[in-house]
Amino acid sequence: MITLIPYSETAASRWNALVASSKNGTFLFNRGFMDYHSERFQDCSLLFEKKGNVVCCFPANYCDEEKTVYSHQGLTYGGLILDRRVGFEDANEMFDLLCEYYKSEFSAKKLVYKPVPYIYSRYPSEEDLYCLFRRGAKLVARGLSSTIDLSNRLKLKGSRSYCVLKGKKAGLMVEETRIKADLEAYWELLSECLGKGHGVSPVHNSEEMTLLMERFPDNISLYVCKSAEGKLLAGCWLFKCGEVVHTQYLASNEEGKQTGALDLVISEILERCDAGVKYLDFGVSTENGGKVLNNGLLFQKEGFGGRGVCYDNWEIPLY
Repeated sequence: MITLIPYSETAASRWNALVASSKNGTFLFNRGFMDYHSERFQDCSLLFEKKGNVVCCFPANYCDEEKTVYSHQGLTYGGLILDRRVGFEDANEMFDLLCEYYKSEFSAKKLVYKPVPYIYSRYPSEEDLYCLFRRGAKLVARGLSSTIDLSNRLKLKGSRSYCVLKGKKAGLMVEETRIKADLEAYWELLSECLGKGHGVSPVHNSEEMTLLMERFPDNISLYVCKSAEGKLLAGCWLFKCGEVVHTQYLASNEEGKQTGALDLVISEILERCDAGVKYLDFGVSTENGGKVLNNGLLFQKEGFGGRGVCYDNWEIPLY
């Protein structure tokens, strides 16, 4: 029998222990990561117990205006984070319990569910997808990410290989850094690129990223590319999620674009991935729930050998 328990701060250590040993959890579900921006969301996360042991956690928040539960809006993906021993029957019971709980306790009208993409799972864990199908869930958004299988990499396309070679000939240098001055300089470069190119600002700010790097030094790092004179030209944050490394916030200034700086950063990251990493995931090249595709961004990622992995949002009615 499964027991549902609303999450509270007193359960943080049990939550984190389940995430660490689960078959489909990453450090993004650690409460130290989730709660850095807790003031932005009304948390309604859940734990599930079986025979006194936590066997699942469900990161979630509630939006009262929409009468909607989201599997957490502060995270790229989410869903049921499952103990390795959980099979379909238990997962299905958890779905029944959580749907009834949100309906009765929050008067929620719907649940928007974001399953963990398969590449992040350490063991098969798509019981939740079948649960969604059984409940008539509707696919409401689909982002297209580009992922490289590091054990069977494709050759770089000519344009990407050319840019990497150009960066090396220009004497550009790529380094992993935690120096505060580099973090601040890169954030300034990133903010300028996003503002000029897309009219937006980074979701995080530099203080938040610095805090997260301090909390998760083994999982979050910054790679930057500098000219021979030491000028910052390009870079990206790298999130290590078990057997997957995920690039975050890639950016390059105009000089960097002319010299192939960002291509060199990606090339160096690929070469430096250790033997325990299976995939490099670039993230989505889509906007507006997948209805808009950034072809230029996709072209660059596919040039490095990235191929499609979908990030989905499913909607379940609760009335």
